[in-house]
Amino acid sequence: MGQRKRQAQVSAGKLRNQQQEKVDGARERLAAAEAAVREDAAIRVDLAAGQVPAGRTVLALTGVRPVRFAEGVRIDLELRGPERIALTGGNGTGKTTLLRTIAGELDPLEGGVFQAVPLRMLPQRLDILDDRLSVAGNVARFAPSATDNEIRARLARFLFRGGRADQQVATLSGGERFRASLAALMLAEPAPQLLILDEPTNNLDLAGVAQLSAALAGYPGALLVVSHDEPFLAGIGLTRRLRLDPAVGLVPDRVEE
Repeated sequence: MGQRKRQAQVSAGKLRNQQQEKVDGARERLAAAEAAVREDAAIRVDLAAGQVPAGRTVLALTGVRPVRFAEGVRIDLELRGPERIALTGGNGTGKTTLLRTIAGELDPLEGGVFQAVPLRMLPQRLDILDDRLSVAGNVARFAPSATDNEIRARLARFLFRGGRADQQVATLSGGERFRASLAALMLAEPAPQLLILDEPTNNLDLAGVAQLSAALAGYPGALLVVSHDEPFLAGIGLTRRLRLDPAVGLVPDRVEE
C-alpha cells in the first residue's frame, strides 16, 4: 500500500507538472498573440524620401496677411529642419485660414509664402478623397507612377491589407477614412517633407489617436499641427508652440522641453 501511495504521489506530481507546462505554454501563446495584435494595429511609416536635414529651410512666411485678417496683422514664420510646431489659439482666430494660406489654397492679401519642400495638408473635413474610388484607387491618384503591388504593400502599413484596400471610400468608417486620407498624403509623389494637420484627432477614438501618434512617430519630415488635444500634442515630440493672436499675429507659446 505504501508503494502504491508513493506511485500515486509521483503520478500526481507529473500530472501537475504537465498541466503547469500547458498553462505556461498557453500564457506564452496568448502573450505572443496579444503582441501580434498590438503590432498589427500600429501604422508603420517608412518614408526616407520625406526626411528633412537639420537646419534646412522648409517654410518661410514674410509679412503675410491672410484673407479676413485685420489690416495691421503681419505674420512672419520660418520653419527649419524636421521641426514639429503646434499652432494654437481660440476658435475663430483664423488658424485654418492660415494653414490654407501656407498650403497655397488661399492667396494672402499681402506678403509672401515660400514653400521650400513638397508639402501636403490634411484638412478637418477629410475631403481629399474621391468617394467613388477604392482606397487603393485614391492612393494611385496621389502616386500615379507607383504600381498596384507597390500601392498595396504601402497601404498594408496603414492597416489596409488584402481586400480592405479595395473598399470603396464611401463605405469607410470615420477612422478608416482618416487612415486612408493620411495614407494618400504620406504616400504621395513627391513624398511630403512638410505635413500640415488641421485638428487631426477631432473624429478619432482613442485607438485612432494612438495609431496617428504611431504614424507621426515614424514620419521623418516637418510637422505643423493645429490641435486642442493636449495629450496628443504632448506625445508627438513638439519643438515649438506658436499661438495665433488675431490682433498681432503669431506669438511664441510655451517652449517644449
